[in-house]
Amino acid sequence: MSEFSPKQRMALSLLKNGGLKRLNIFEGSVRSGKTYISMIMWSFWVAQCPKEQAYLMAGKTLTTLKRNVLEPMSELFGSCFRYSITKKEARLFGRKIYLEGAANAGSEGKIRGMTLRGAYCDELTLFGEDFFTMLLSRLSEDGAKLFATTNPDTPGHWLKRDYLDKKLPDLLSLKFTLDDNPHLPTDYVQALKSEFSGVFYDRFILGKWVAAEGRIYDTFSNGSILTVQELAQKLERNRLMTSVVGVDYGGNGSASVFCHVGFDVGFRNVYVLSEYYDSRNRSAESLISAFADYIAHEKQQHPTLCAAYCDSAEQLLVKSFRSAVRLDVRNALKKPINTRINMLNRLISTGRFFVSEECPRLIDAIRSAVWDERDIHHDTRLDNGSTNIDSLDAFEYAIERYERELFRF
Repeated sequence: MSEFSPKQRMALSLLKNGGLKRLNIFEGSVRSGKTYISMIMWSFWVAQCPKEQAYLMAGKTLTTLKRNVLEPMSELFGSCFRYSITKKEARLFGRKIYLEGAANAGSEGKIRGMTLRGAYCDELTLFGEDFFTMLLSRLSEDGAKLFATTNPDTPGHWLKRDYLDKKLPDLLSLKFTLDDNPHLPTDYVQALKSEFSGVFYDRFILGKWVAAEGRIYDTFSNGSILTVQELAQKLERNRLMTSVVGVDYGGNGSASVFCHVGFDVGFRNVYVLSEYYDSRNRSAESLISAFADYIAHEKQQHPTLCAAYCDSAEQLLVKSFRSAVRLDVRNALKKPINTRINMLNRLISTGRFFVSEECPRLIDAIRSAVWDERDIHHDTRLDNGSTNIDSLDAFEYAIERYERELFRF
């Protein structure tokens, strides 16, 4: 037991002494040790259960379930745990485990008809409420239990509102904070704390369920804005390794934006080099011509330019852009907006984000971006025409593909 933290030992004692409930929620900050101990407790509990009964492990997607849980369990338990993403099945101490993703509204149909003795849910706040409601109805075997991990979300989230806040007698909430994990190096903990700010700090570091309010990028300051001369001097010291352009198209009441973003060696820092902004949107032909001219100019200024990532909503424009330039033109990934927001916040908080003063539209967009306080159930960026979302989208399309390279730990 010496390798476990005090909070983890307390959780294990509940398993040993019969203190678990029907629903067992491991909640709290990132890197707090909650997922590690939940996997161990889940596995030990399953090992004590009948082999002939059915069990389920679910994540937002099978890919995230594999990364967060299945691979670590494979390392922990060796030959006692085997899984196949293709078959969506696993074997844990001889027990059959079904594997499912819960990413969309139709996911609950995947588990209809199941009769389960136990279930494990990774990142539960990312599940649809319908999936969770159906899952509870499937946990119908005598002594059935659910184990679930989650970071905090908005106080209006269905998990907080309908389960945690009601203090149900068959629910156990185990809360973890970053400081509950004594095995992390001190410098790593300090670095991690410095990466988050605002609502993300409260949730991912302090483990609090708080609403997103006010400015989104509240740590953005003039220190991130460089004059043309300052940018040139910085790039002399930290030469660009690669650079890409993010593209967002204009529509009714919005602008067309190109944003050129560079990354230095090792993806240490992010530099916004230039922007193109046009709210007139005269025609598709004029936009294609403007894109070709912009790419030609930027490649001359920065030969590192290698790709453009475009909003996938207009495939005809994407194809036309591809034909107009000698450049790799692809669809943007369009990751969840809050994932993209968190990326920029982490870059700003750690002093790794720089933007040229010649990008006033993006600078203003970052300064004016706010949370929509009318939506109490979700973290929603205000998008009612009063702020410039187009520049933010174009920038985010440029960096989102490099999340793993930018944040290696």
